[in-house]
Amino acid sequence: MTTIIGVKSPTRRLILASASPRRAELLRGLGVEFEVVPSEVDEVEGGRLAPSEVALTNAARKAMRLAESHADALILGADTVVALGGRLFGKPADNRVAAEMLSALSGKTHEVITGVCLLRRSAGDIELFAETTLVTFRPLTPAAIAGYLAKVPVLDKAGAYAIQERGDELVREIAGSFTNVVGLPVERVREALSVRGWGRPLP
Repeated sequence: MTTIIGVKSPTRRLILASASPRRAELLRGLGVEFEVVPSEVDEVEGGRLAPSEVALTNAARKAMRLAESHADALILGADTVVALGGRLFGKPADNRVAAEMLSALSGKTHEVITGVCLLRRSAGDIELFAETTLVTFRPLTPAAIAGYLAKVPVLDKAGAYAIQERGDELVREIAGSFTNVVGLPVERVREALSVRGWGRPLP
């Protein structure tokens, strides 16, 4: 299903290849007109790839899949991973797994990496970049973890948490882009779109 955001130009189309409402909200904040067309692809989950390579590979796969049928549009694909010591923390299968993830992250500093791919196939225009934010968790008791999971739905969130939803209960400190942890590094995306004529001019 395609969701139209704003008024679509017949000759200039920007497509967000993601079903994430959080990414759509962040992109909307940049003042750009875009469509949401979720891209269904098989995502890589690690193996021998570094966390940043996983994020970039999945972002590129999402963009390339949509470019097959939307060659003239500028496609924005993105993928966010949570990593600690080389271990990837994906979306938990249930609250038990979520509690295990939060316990593993408790009191430690982990990486949140978002890979972004901007692709306009007909113009041969492609840009790939990854943004990393360091997130330090407070020491979390089992009771604190259970309390958080009772209040915040996390099964669709990598790492089993959402920094924008009661994140202060878990997070002690972040170093880097806050919006990157939410799901899209808007500072880098704004710059990349601006040079292509989308969004508000850079100061």
